[in-house]
Formats: sequence, C-alpha cells, structure tokens
Amino acid sequence: MEEVQESQPQPSPGQEDENEVITESSAFVKGEPAPEFSSSPPKVDSEVEVLHEKVTKQIIKEGHGQKPSKYSTCFFHYRAWSEKTQHKFEDTWQEQRPIEMVLGKEKKEMTGLGIGVASMKAGERALVRVGWELGYGEEGSFSFPNVPPMADLVYEVELIGFDETKEGKARSDMTVEERIGAADRRKMDGNALYQEEKLEEAMQQYEMAIAYMGDDFMFQLFGKYRDMALAVKNPCHLNMAACLIKLNRYEEAIGQCSIALGEDETNVKALFRRGKARAALGQTDAAREDFLKARKHAPQDKAIARELKLLAEHDKAVYQKQKEIYKGIFGPRPEPVPKPRNWLIFIWQWLLSVFNGLVSLFKRERLKSD
Repeated sequence: MEEVQESQPQPSPGQEDENEVITESSAFVKGEPAPEFSSSPPKVDSEVEVLHEKVTKQIIKEGHGQKPSKYSTCFFHYRAWSEKTQHKFEDTWQEQRPIEMVLGKEKKEMTGLGIGVASMKAGERALVRVGWELGYGEEGSFSFPNVPPMADLVYEVELIGFDETKEGKARSDMTVEERIGAADRRKMDGNALYQEEKLEEAMQQYEMAIAYMGDDFMFQLFGKYRDMALAVKNPCHLNMAACLIKLNRYEEAIGQCSIALGEDETNVKALFRRGKARAALGQTDAAREDFLKARKHAPQDKAIARELKLLAEHDKAVYQKQKEIYKGIFGPRPEPVPKPRNWLIFIWQWLLSVFNGLVSLFKRERLKSD
C-alpha cells in the first residue's frame, strides 16, 4: 500500500475516487437507526431460544449470512443490565467503535456473552440473558463495570460482523501492514455493497474496518504508517456518513464527518457532507459555515456552489414569508368594506326629507301672507 503524501490534492466532493462513495445524486432509502437510550432492557416478544443451561436468546432483528465459527474475531455493540437490580452497567453503543471478541478466547466474565454472540448472524440484534455463573460470578465486580454479586445479566447485542481467524492468528497478533491491509479489504467490500444499495451491510463493513484501527492502535503509529492507516480510516468514516445521509440519519452522519475532520480539518468531503447533513436538519448557519470552508479549499467545485445557492434561496424564501407575516401584524389597517344598503330604509328617509321640505315651504308661505 502506497504512502499518502501530504501534498496530494483532495478530490472534489462531487467526484468519485477509489476511497470514497458519492451520495449526492442517489435516492434516499429507509434505514434503521441505532437503538434509543433506555434505562431498562427492551421488551421482546420473539421466541426464547435456549443456547445453554445458563444462556437464552430472543431475536430483536434478523441477521443475514453465516454464523461465526470458533476463534472468529467478532465485532459487536452491546448494552448490559444487572437483572438483579435492573441497573445498566455498560453501554458500548456510546463508543466510536465496536467491541472485538475472539470466540473461544473471551474473558471469563464474557463466557455467556460469547455463547450468545456465537449463535448470531451478521446484522442480527438480540436480547441475551446470562446466568451469573457465566457472567461476573459469585463475587460480582466492584471496579468498572460495577456488577452486584451473583447477578444474572441481560445483554442487548448487535453483531456487526466477524472475521474468520486464519491459522489461529488473532488481530492483536497482526503486523501493522496486515491490520491496515485487512481494514482496506473491508472498506472495499463496503464500497461494493454500497453500489448495490445494501447500505446497512456496507456500514457494517466500514465499521469493522475502523475497528482494526482503534485509538490504542492509532496512538502507536507515526509517519508513514499513520498516513497509511488514515488513508483507510478516514474514507471509512466518510463513506459511513454517505450511507447515513441516504438513510436520513443526519446526526450520526455529522458525527462521522466530525471524526474525519478531527484528523484533517481541511477535508473537503467531510466539510461538504457535514454541511449537507446540517442543512437537512435545518441548521442553515452551521451548514453554510461548512460549505464556505469547503469552498475555500475547492473554489471551483460546482457541488459546493450549488449547495450554497440552495441555502441562499432558502433564506430568501424564509425572509419573504416572515415579511408577509409581519406585514399583517404591523401594516396599515385595511379599508372597511361598505355594507350593502337597505332600500326600504333609503326610500323612507327620502320621503321624510321631502315631507320636511314641504312643511318648511308651507311655513314660509304662511309667514309671507301674514
């Protein structure tokens, strides 16, 4: 894999390269966002599957493909509750990357969770209940996480995907080049799925690619190797943002773009896609700021100019609407509409005036005669 040069020009956000996925001209599709925050396990009505004497599973969302085999490296998110106290003690959905577990080599307190994960397919979300014997045991845990003694556990788990470990080699045993190469292959698989409009599956591939390059790994890299890793990692964040925008999950898309901008604040595609997500949420000032920053680094880009024009038209329409509203509140009073005449009253008033005139004339003639 070639070293990424600092002087290498960035492609326009309206143009495609081998590392990026373009969404500007694509149709929107529906998707399922991450589960909402909850202080208690979700209620599930599906059939209870007994995986072990101390482990059961209920499917929340069906997965696809094969199940992982022993010694597979699995990537997943989970939330965990103590069934004894209904206290949530861990929530990895709040983290930037999924958890990694090598089946058959998991920690002792994760034995029950490992049994549950081994029964799942990629993309599957399930509720896994684990007896205390296969969890944190008789004594529990008084450090982090804080788990009561003899506490049965409830996990809400989503298996993002897994890698089959070859020749017994776990990811932690890979060289830097091997980890970056494996992540790059995941990224390319994600791009292929994106082209087939399989957005959820594509995001799973990008998320697993990012998992190869966690914070602990990136912290150890310098110079050429860090550039190599970022050349794979940042496009994965941007490609996830592209998927999330198509799925109308704009807040998550903003988060992915912000991660890429944390590494490179001049990344035109990150600014452009974050601007689009912010504009979709009605955050027009923040969106304009992102587009203007992107135009500063790509002044000839037509896609950026088009988005700025759309924002200007939106602002003009809002101004006109507000002008009409305020005109009705503070403008001149409208002229009163004349009421229709009652002709009977009009004739009576005319006859009365004629009578009064005749009376006046009679009085004047009488005065003259006197």
